[in-house]
Amino acid sequence: MQNISPQKFFQKSFDLRQWTRKMAIVAKTLKFCNYGEPADVLELVQETLSAPEENQVLVKILAAPINPSDINTIQGKYPAKPQFPAVAGNECVAEIQEVGPCVKNLKKGQRVVPFVMGLGTWSTHAIYDEDQLLPISDKIGLAEAATLTVNPCTAYRMLKDFVEVLPGHCIIQNGANSAVGQAVHQLCKAWGINSVGVVRDRPDIQDLKNCLKKLGATEVLTQEEVRTSKIFKENQLSKPMLALNCVGGKSATDISRHLDDKGIMVTYGGMAREPIAAATAALIFKDISIRGFWIARWIKDNCTAPERFKMFEDLLKLIEQKQFVAPVHEMVPLDKYKDATKAALDLKGFAEKKYILCMQ
Repeated sequence: MQNISPQKFFQKSFDLRQWTRKMAIVAKTLKFCNYGEPADVLELVQETLSAPEENQVLVKILAAPINPSDINTIQGKYPAKPQFPAVAGNECVAEIQEVGPCVKNLKKGQRVVPFVMGLGTWSTHAIYDEDQLLPISDKIGLAEAATLTVNPCTAYRMLKDFVEVLPGHCIIQNGANSAVGQAVHQLCKAWGINSVGVVRDRPDIQDLKNCLKKLGATEVLTQEEVRTSKIFKENQLSKPMLALNCVGGKSATDISRHLDDKGIMVTYGGMAREPIAAATAALIFKDISIRGFWIARWIKDNCTAPERFKMFEDLLKLIEQKQFVAPVHEMVPLDKYKDATKAALDLKGFAEKKYILCMQ
């Protein structure tokens, strides 16, 4: 039997205790095992995470937003169907705590965001594969980082992929105060594009208009005003070749009427829960087109495409240059998830602000 000196024995024991203490991470995680309303089916559970293996990374999640698609997934109304038990959430910003022995491109202390959808992010800690994460600068604000991968990317792709929108051109969008709408206005401002936003009327409408114009909107109209507006007919702005629709119903009809010949209306949401209706005259005499967009499909089809890395590079640069900020939001402690998920959707489908679960 090999003799071990007391010094080496205690050193090994200390190392083992230190390693065990370091690796025994107890995560608080929001899971669901059935579809239903989030407040009814979500459960905050504790689970112990072991050391990351091979190409895995252990992260501490700092913040994770509540998106409408997250709520719809929990309700069972979204095309993406998780395997139960499922961890809720698609976005987050996290800090790396430990890396597996084969991890090459990430290191402890780095901040990261998910590079793929469906990881489950409403948790205090998680273990992901190295290739599922994208490193970002710690100069990026917590809210901007947590909300980077869905709404800004949706706005970016819709402005880039359907019509060549150049500086001086104009776009029109409804739901202009949604998180995507706010992102669209900011990108248009950064790229020299005029943007007209359409919103529902409300008592504080002028405050909302001023807020959106500060973000970058050229003009903001209520749903009633856009039906009679002459800003395009009187050449105050050029007729838009691109309309972005997240409402549907009559609102979609109203913005499609303002499209120029061969213009395109892109639908990425349906807050009104009403079918899209385009004016017959616009379809026949102006030859407008109606398209759809789903960021999850685009990511699946372009996961490692150069365009995706260029998109992140552009967005992160704008954030660092203070030309792009997070949507109007409220940070909510994780244990207040029931109140936050209830508030995340109003009767029309979207809340007036983004709720972000704070894990710290």
